[in-house]
Amino acid sequence: MPTLPLKYTFKQIRTYAMAERADHLDFDIRTQESGPPLTRPHRHEYFQIKLSLAGEAEQTVGGSVRPFRRGSFSFVLPYRVHLIPHPPGARYVMINFSQRFLRPDLQIDALDLEDVELARAPELAPFLYQEYLDFHFDDARFARVEEIVAQLHAENAARGFGSLAQIRGLLLQLIALVCRKYEPEILALHAAQGQHGSRRDALQRLARYLREHLGEEIALADAAAAVHLSPNYVAHLLKKETGRTFTELLTERRMEHALELLAHTSSRIDRIAHASGFADEAYFTRRFKQRYGRSPRAYRTQLRETLAPAR
Repeated sequence: MPTLPLKYTFKQIRTYAMAERADHLDFDIRTQESGPPLTRPHRHEYFQIKLSLAGEAEQTVGGSVRPFRRGSFSFVLPYRVHLIPHPPGARYVMINFSQRFLRPDLQIDALDLEDVELARAPELAPFLYQEYLDFHFDDARFARVEEIVAQLHAENAARGFGSLAQIRGLLLQLIALVCRKYEPEILALHAAQGQHGSRRDALQRLARYLREHLGEEIALADAAAAVHLSPNYVAHLLKKETGRTFTELLTERRMEHALELLAHTSSRIDRIAHASGFADEAYFTRRFKQRYGRSPRAYRTQLRETLAPAR
C-alpha cells in the first residue's frame, strides 16, 4: 500500500488544533479561498471532511493513496496523518469539527475511536474506512451534497439561536448520504475486520508479520496495512498495551532473532545482521553492544564456551 513521502518522519509531522485552522472550536467550514492549503503531511486533533469541487489530485490518508477529483470525499479521523495536494485551479470545501460536536455522548479518547462498535456510532464508518474505499459521487448525486454544503455555509455564517443544532443535523445528513451509498462495501469491510477479533488478536497478527519480514525494511504503514489497521491505531495500540513504540518493538524483535541465529547457527555476523533487518554489520554490532553489553562475536564465543562439554 502506498505510504506518505519517506522524507517526512513522524517527528516532523505537525499536529494542528481547531484554534489554528478554524474560526470556531466546535465547527467550521471553509473553501480554498480561506487561505493557502497545507503542503506537508500533517494531522489534527479534530475530524475533517474535505470535498473536491474541481481539480484532479491524489489524497494520502494514513497508509493509502486515493483519487481526489470532483465529487470525491476525504474523511480524516483525529490524529490520522494525511495530505491532499491541490493543483492550480482546484476548488474544494473543508469541514472541520470536534468529536464533542459530532457525538457529545461519545466519551472516548480520539485514538480509541477505531474500537467503537459500528452499530453504536455508524457516522464514524466513512472515517474508519477511508483508507480502503474511494468515496465518490457522480454529478447527479453530488448536487445534493452541494446543497447541504451551501446550507452549512449559510448557517455557520449566521450562527443564530438554534444554528448549532441545524448545523449538526446537516453534517449528519452529509455523512449519512455517504453511508447509504456505500453501505454494502462498508458492512463487508466491517465484517471482514470483525473476524480479526480483539486487541490481543491484532497484536498477535502484528507480531507474526514482523517475525515473517524481519529481514526486510518494515515501515509502520506497511505493518499496519498487513494487519488491516491504520498506522495511528497500531502505534496507539502498541503504546497502550506494551508501552513500546513501533520502532522499539521492531528493534527488540530483530535483536531476539539475531540472538537465535548467533546461538544456533554458524552464519557469519554480516549475514546474521542482514537476516535480522540491519543494514550493515557495523551498525548491527553497535546496536547489539548497546543492548547486551558485548559484541555479537563475543556473545557467540561466550555462549559456546559455556555450552562446551567439560574435559
